[in-house]
Amino acid sequence: MQTNAKASIRKRLQRIEGQVRGLARMVDEDRYCIDVVTQLSAVRAALRSVEDEVLRDHAGHCIEHAIASGNKTDQRRKVAELMDVLKRSAR
Repeated sequence: MQTNAKASIRKRLQRIEGQVRGLARMVDEDRYCIDVVTQLSAVRAALRSVEDEVLRDHAGHCIEHAIASGNKTDQRRKVAELMDVLKRSAR
């Protein structure tokens, strides 16, 4: 992972961690269910955003490196990995 992406992703994950702790407090405080569900949706959206950033970094770094290397086996493996992870994340 590239350094600038790593820092950004780490910061986002820390923010999400705070959101999850807040959700736990909401449950402990018997907050209104719809408010909890709304915050759960926000956490899911934040995680999807982090996932997108990681995938962008992977494409811009790992896949780009495989393409530049000229190694067809490595290229195919990287594309297959990307397709597999995209398939899993679509569920």
